[in-house]
Amino acid sequence: MELTRHADAVERLLKGRQIDGYEIAVSGSRDLAIEVKQGKVDAFRVAEPLGVSLRLLVGQGMGFSYSTALDDASLEGMVEGALVAARVQTPDDYFAFAEPAASYPDTPWLFDPSLAAVDESLKVARALELERLVLDVDPRVKRVRKCSYGESTYHSLVRNSLGLDAYYSGTYNSCSVSAVAEADGDAQTGWDYSFSPSFAGIDLAAVAAGAGRKATGLLGARTLATMRCQAVLDNRVAADLLDVLSGSFLAENVHKGKSLLAGRVGERLFSELVSVRDNGLLAGGMGSAPCDGEGVPQQDTLLVQSGVLQGFLYDSYWGRRLGARSTGNAVRSGIKTPPRVGAHNLHIEPGSAELTTLLAGVRKGVLITEVMGMHTANPISGDFSVGAAGFYVEDGEVRYPVKGLALAGNLLDVFGRVDQVGSDLRFFGSAGSPSLRIAELDVSGT
Repeated sequence: MELTRHADAVERLLKGRQIDGYEIAVSGSRDLAIEVKQGKVDAFRVAEPLGVSLRLLVGQGMGFSYSTALDDASLEGMVEGALVAARVQTPDDYFAFAEPAASYPDTPWLFDPSLAAVDESLKVARALELERLVLDVDPRVKRVRKCSYGESTYHSLVRNSLGLDAYYSGTYNSCSVSAVAEADGDAQTGWDYSFSPSFAGIDLAAVAAGAGRKATGLLGARTLATMRCQAVLDNRVAADLLDVLSGSFLAENVHKGKSLLAGRVGERLFSELVSVRDNGLLAGGMGSAPCDGEGVPQQDTLLVQSGVLQGFLYDSYWGRRLGARSTGNAVRSGIKTPPRVGAHNLHIEPGSAELTTLLAGVRKGVLITEVMGMHTANPISGDFSVGAAGFYVEDGEVRYPVKGLALAGNLLDVFGRVDQVGSDLRFFGSAGSPSLRIAELDVSGT
């Protein structure tokens, strides 16, 4: 295969070099992006990136370099760059490469072989159909701001001097749409999306309905008085909160004092109804693969069980440094950066309650469906203050939409006050959550 050929070429260039180990990573993909507007194709882009990265161990120094040009001269330059970097790197006893695995998990759902046979006209038609479906959701949906279809067929290979040789392929499909609803001089935007490893795995009608419902739902939104009340966080908002907390589960941040969970394994930090996992083998997960960025088998790691912190996520380096085994959590953001520890499919385990059941227990409170400024939350202290919108709820019934809210608090305090967990687990990138009911939350209004 092409990736193997390029890895072989790099290995030939390494023969005779004064090195103590190497790791070669080769990745390639074919990416397609289609955007439509007003029933016509607005953009059609195809890219086929291919590249190789190299880590070299010289003594106790680790050097890194990469190349997107794969001719011999460019690869020779990459090798020389990695050698220079290794020689000037601060020595570290914990630099090493991953040992070969006896076997890798079976992930047949990761690759859709039928995708290559789907004519591109059908992919354009999918984007056009999504636009049409959104406009048909409700007469108040007046226009579509952006409607897109995307896909990728990707291949990854990791090989090192210890005999590790890991390869896998995958496919990825996505659709997204942003709709604008208007009524009585008010305009609101609603966005939704879906992703799946398979072309057939996306429900266009559900995506259209989600975007239309979000756009029309906040039309005529009112302000609300400041209060401390019960709150239901829908799955997207809950996932946003978990995403801010995600860095605290990484061993690197724990060691560097950048985690509010450091030193607290065995403590009940969350509600006993909350359990958190990072499942790198989750079927359909955006971060799923048979192995991580170093070639270590990915796994399902329990991080919080019934509110009690169980542990953290490790790659090979931080596992060696902190006396733990790698949890298969080395991630690569591309060939231009070396692997580092990260989450794959971090999520709160779902409960059994429908969203209507969560709302039924609210005497007077809010359903939060949107937060703004979550990137300003402090991931180290867990403190946050963000804008929000949603719905006022009374006696278990949604009464009217509300906007101009502000939510303030601490992540652990919020997760510690969860008194019911929904069944509607959904992922938004690498973080996912079901809807959560919070016993008390400070909601600032007018």
